[in-house]
Amino acid sequence: MSHDGLGPRAVMRSVTFLTATVLAVPLLAACGSDDEAGKPLAAQDIATAGRARVADGGTLHWAVDDVPETFNSFQADADAATNRVAQAVLPAMYRLDAAGRPRRDADYLESAKVVDTEPKQVVLYRLDQQAVWSDGREIGAADFAAQWRALSGKDSAYWTARNAGYDRIEKVERGRNDLEVRVTFARPYADWRSLFSPLYPKDVMGTPDAFNDGARRKLKVTAGPFALQKVDRKAKTVTLARNPRWWGRPAKLSEIVLTAVPREDRASALAAGKLDLAEVDPADARRIETAAKGSAGADASAPGAAEGTGAAKKSGKSEQSGKADPSEKSGKTDDEQQPDDEQQSDEKKTDGDKTDGDKSDGEKKSDDGDSDEESSDGKASRAAAAKDASRDLEVRRSLEPAYTQLALNGSEGPLADERVRRAVARALDRKELAKLVLRPLGLPAEPVGSHLALSGQAAYADNSGALGGQDTAEARALLGDAGWVPGGRVDEAKTEKAAGGEGEKSDRGAKSSSSPKAGKKDDSEGDDEGTYIVGEDDKGRRASAGDGKEQRSGHDGRHLAQDGRPWVGRELSQGGMAGAYAPKGTAAPKGTVAPAGSASGVLAKDGKALNLRFVLPSGEGSETLRAVAERISSMLVKVGIRTQITKVSEASYFKDHIASGQYDLALYSWPASAFPATDARPIYAKPVPAADGSLTVEQNYTRVGTDQVDQLFDRAVATLDEDEARDLLRKADSRIWAAAGSIPLYQRPQLVAARKDLVNAGAFGFRTPVYEDMGFLKKGAVRDAASPSQK
Repeated sequence: MSHDGLGPRAVMRSVTFLTATVLAVPLLAACGSDDEAGKPLAAQDIATAGRARVADGGTLHWAVDDVPETFNSFQADADAATNRVAQAVLPAMYRLDAAGRPRRDADYLESAKVVDTEPKQVVLYRLDQQAVWSDGREIGAADFAAQWRALSGKDSAYWTARNAGYDRIEKVERGRNDLEVRVTFARPYADWRSLFSPLYPKDVMGTPDAFNDGARRKLKVTAGPFALQKVDRKAKTVTLARNPRWWGRPAKLSEIVLTAVPREDRASALAAGKLDLAEVDPADARRIETAAKGSAGADASAPGAAEGTGAAKKSGKSEQSGKADPSEKSGKTDDEQQPDDEQQSDEKKTDGDKTDGDKSDGEKKSDDGDSDEESSDGKASRAAAAKDASRDLEVRRSLEPAYTQLALNGSEGPLADERVRRAVARALDRKELAKLVLRPLGLPAEPVGSHLALSGQAAYADNSGALGGQDTAEARALLGDAGWVPGGRVDEAKTEKAAGGEGEKSDRGAKSSSSPKAGKKDDSEGDDEGTYIVGEDDKGRRASAGDGKEQRSGHDGRHLAQDGRPWVGRELSQGGMAGAYAPKGTAAPKGTVAPAGSASGVLAKDGKALNLRFVLPSGEGSETLRAVAERISSMLVKVGIRTQITKVSEASYFKDHIASGQYDLALYSWPASAFPATDARPIYAKPVPAADGSLTVEQNYTRVGTDQVDQLFDRAVATLDEDEARDLLRKADSRIWAAAGSIPLYQRPQLVAARKDLVNAGAFGFRTPVYEDMGFLKKGAVRDAASPSQK
């Protein structure tokens, strides 16, 4: 898990509990038909084209964050690149469709169904008769059995990252013939479709040594449209080549080269022709789009046009000659409005301001050569070439199958009181926060209504009504009910001790002397880092997310897609029906007089001011998170809650703060899973006291959980009735909302820069990529007109 995103099932949902009121689940809330799931909010954007229009051959250069440390998806250090390789070279019984729902992969599986439920659940798999490993051996029961034994959790010699589902299997055996595999479960398992995807050969899974080390640096035997050909760690590349034994539709590309390129270098690498496909940050996306359109003819109000100066203005170039901005103008619905002009402007550099990372190869050679001068014709020629290269690029955009949440640590301090947590939640305008991040990118700005699924997925329903929408008066009433009153007497020593906080103090906002590490720079970087209090003297900063970069996941979001926005904004009124709704607060009596000597405007209780530690990552990749935090802090100030914003290094953010519980408020993301009964349970499970007195929180870093939520998950994962499982999950989600340990905010944007002639690749959203269909258009061919990036 990383602080802002995660791989789907390959790293599970890796990155907990105090609800005073026992809440009854309503009969109607959180239940209902599959229609409540709606549709994905944004369609995938992959420049679709029929295979007949795709050229045979060619090499796709695709950016990844890192060369994988392992090619075994079931190990703890598997990452996004591990998953990408596995999808291209290994079997999967099920893959996700455009709505994030599992679908049988017909290349491997003719059928799979539950054939018995009594006395045990039995699933019968019928494999495609042509399915073979690259060494010629048939895929069969021996591979299924080896993977089950390795991942069952019964043998600790296997260093596995997860065992969910495999630990419920009793046996795996051959069916009536070699094409049949019978899997018998010791306990019923609703999410059986999650298993054996990917499926590794028995050579990898057969022994602990083979599992632990055999697939870390290579995969000798594969069974996909591509095979792992070469890993060059010095060049930071992984090369996939066509699999000559592949029985399905042949891959259009000859090779896919996965290249590790830092985010900040991707725009220049794309413009230089070193990459064909790369996920990019919002600022780079805008630059790529602006350069692709040609800023000379652009309207002055277009993104980045207003601030161009000098040579950049004259030549029509955008910031950093190699860096451009999203694709041809996307067609938008009324709900996908373009951002306001002030949110779109980008800072501009003249040619003299460019760093080495912004320069083309020719410019760098000029800097290092024998002569310090170059003819103006040479410079103009290089600039024209860079501009032409940028015009061959576009940005494809969708919503990533992951959402960013506000986490509230309920283990101690003011947030241990669920009334305070609910007050924080009721102070938030989630719609405004979604607009802040998504509207400047031309994406649907709708808040997420579920912890367990996203719009379009079967388990999705907007259950936020269990907590209630933004209501300043209600938030203040809840705080009053919890004993936090305005004008209360404040003992500064108690307040400073309670606020805690680490990191360097910032000169923005009111400075606090509460941190024991004040003045140090262990966890912060530069003048912009540190700690400051929003609400103490009304100097809290407000920032626009227009040029921000979404905090990146160590496992890369790979974990959405879309069209329409049903069920958005559905809020059930408090008191509308009995059940799993958070109780209302009680307003303080009118005319209450603050005691003599109290601090005006400050909410206090037992001598302590209400001050929450808001921990955020520092660094260039976290501007969007920090802008969202600023906006949240300004919303909390309105109800009397001060926030002490502390910025820490990205390296320490998750390990030293989120996982260890050293925060009150934090922002990070979870991926959406097609199997929430399995994958979401560790995130919301009630923490269990360990023998040493500590808490075992699994992945519940908010430390807020209830027995009722655990029971609903247990029932959902054990029923084979899909409608019942869906309704149980929606009830569990209502309870999670009511406990107010985490508040879903918005789906993460997915921005992918690509060559315009590259088709069937881009912002995949929920859908698993179809690697054999990716390729470059034939000369004179055109892609489907419905591609969002062409509208």
